[in-house]
Amino acid sequence: MERDVYRRLGFLGLALAALIAGGTVAYAIAEDKNAWDSFIWTVDTVATTGSIQAPHDTAGEIVKVVLTFLGVGTLFYALVTVTELLVTGELSTFLAERRARRMTERLRDHFIVCGFGRVGRQVAADLRAADALYVVIDADSANRDAAYAPGVRFLQAQPSDEDALRDAGIARARAVIACVDSDAENIFIALTARELRPDIAIVARASQEESESKLRRAGATRVISPYKSSGTEMARLALHPNVSGTMDVAAEYRLEEIAVQPGSMGIDRTVGDVRGGSFIVGVRHADGSFSPQPAADAVLAEGDVVMAIGTPRTLERLEELFKSGPIVPL
Repeated sequence: MERDVYRRLGFLGLALAALIAGGTVAYAIAEDKNAWDSFIWTVDTVATTGSIQAPHDTAGEIVKVVLTFLGVGTLFYALVTVTELLVTGELSTFLAERRARRMTERLRDHFIVCGFGRVGRQVAADLRAADALYVVIDADSANRDAAYAPGVRFLQAQPSDEDALRDAGIARARAVIACVDSDAENIFIALTARELRPDIAIVARASQEESESKLRRAGATRVISPYKSSGTEMARLALHPNVSGTMDVAAEYRLEEIAVQPGSMGIDRTVGDVRGGSFIVGVRHADGSFSPQPAADAVLAEGDVVMAIGTPRTLERLEELFKSGPIVPL
């Protein structure tokens, strides 16, 4: 959208500049005037003002007639272009995108949601509910109105485009979420994002099972298959009617699987040391074994996955404890 507006306005400006430059040279030759007088005469003719005396010879009159026709045509094209931008809403959309880009420039540690279909809208809703900042990239103008909400930043562009990801602030972002309906497009998004930012987390959607391995090879950190996940959950609920689900525990509690990342403070700590106000219901070890309800003196190792139930605040504390890099000591 922005490039199209710039292209049309740039073409209009170039046409006016070429017309005035050509008229200046033509008047200078035909009427033997200096450059400044020829320029003033050209502007007067193109604008059809008629405040300057008519040319004295035939060559000058021919130049005036040609400039008049071209000037009227160019000005008419300019009027049509500006009117079209106003009537179709392209100008307001262009200005909205510029505002979104300025807002994005100030973002840090935000999320980039690529695609605003059914999955993308749910992702955005959950991020908004968690008070997380995010930027939406989608090429469909019909999704623009659906994306508008307080604090939402929407960029209309192809999510796999390098410039679009740069405009969305990938250099400062926390993660990229590739949830376009097309697996091929999600693969391109993962490839582009990984090239622009080798260390960023990429969560990608896979509609087809065979696309999961391709997305991982393309650089996706985590791959989610909505159809497989929903099918698994439906089978779980059918086999175990007393189980409400793997995530929905209660209104104020949730269940999470948290991986012990390399270099985190949780390595070599015991379950009793790290659990705080949460309840550790199980640990899936890096070798594939599983320990249900681990003892308080059970030691955690790199690569373990801790399954914990707690409030959002207590689970956020565990996430900080198990993530890579320096953290605040307990």
